[in-house]
Amino acid sequence: MLPLDDRLRIGIQTIHRRTEPATGPWQPAIDELVELVELVDGSGYDSLWVGDHISFAVPVLDPLLQLAQAAVVSRRLTLGTSVYLLPLRHPAPVAKQVSTLDHLTEGRLIFGVGVGGEFPREYEVCGVPRNERGARLSEAIPLLRRFWSGEPVSHSGRFYGPISDVPMQPPSRQPGGPPIWCGGRSDGALRRTGRLADGWLSYVVTPDMYRAAVEKIAAAAQSAGRRLMSFGTAHLLFTRIDDSYDEALDAATETLSVRYAMDFRRAAQRYCALGSPDQVAQRIREFHAAGVRHVILDLLGPYEQRHDQISRFAAEAMPLLRDLTA
Repeated sequence: MLPLDDRLRIGIQTIHRRTEPATGPWQPAIDELVELVELVDGSGYDSLWVGDHISFAVPVLDPLLQLAQAAVVSRRLTLGTSVYLLPLRHPAPVAKQVSTLDHLTEGRLIFGVGVGGEFPREYEVCGVPRNERGARLSEAIPLLRRFWSGEPVSHSGRFYGPISDVPMQPPSRQPGGPPIWCGGRSDGALRRTGRLADGWLSYVVTPDMYRAAVEKIAAAAQSAGRRLMSFGTAHLLFTRIDDSYDEALDAATETLSVRYAMDFRRAAQRYCALGSPDQVAQRIREFHAAGVRHVILDLLGPYEQRHDQISRFAAEAMPLLRDLTA
């Protein structure tokens, strides 16, 4: 029921954020970024993505600044946020920053947004009640698009405004603004995606869960009377290629348990793509059959192995998916 893309695209998640565990001091470097972006671009990936947190269990930098830096290195890659926690900020300055980034990337930007909530102190420090995050996102999304139009904006809502005839120039590079892809797995988040978004970006779901969610999004879009020309369907997939499934599971468990400050082994078995290139490619095929058209790989394991993982997937797993990506 949703107009999906005609081929599978594959991206990489993370620029300066370290994978875990890591042994050296965390000091992001320009040369390191250049090397990473050139590797991702030259290996044939389609996109590069970064996450967002104000406060997190491990160090993480601002996503918009990272993408602006990466855009200087690659003239080809699509760049995206997965996902930007929009309810933590007022949408007016965010609209200015994202429109600026849309120009700096020459229109190669996808703006993924979500509500987060697994780290409540982020909301506390920003002065935003955590129970308002969904409603704030629903109000902010249409407001962003109005600011991106370049026309004067007037608005008086529950959370934002009153605003009276405020123009924001220049308008975004992409007509109507960058595509807005919503994250979230709850029924409320899926309904919001169907009503308001240009795409859906999931994580920590199975292929069956993904298929059911796409059906709910399509129903919400139909109920809202939307006539969509295209709709992005993405999934952030925790991935580890190794010589055996057990070795990959051990590496994934160690990384994700540190990142989320909990024992992630059982979740890794259920949600990750792990093992040999054949096993990882097969897992991606399952998600493609469920409706995914943009797989974003979050490659797990020690920081020092990140480049090897990027290269190994490109050399050994990507060719197994060529019938989907061509």
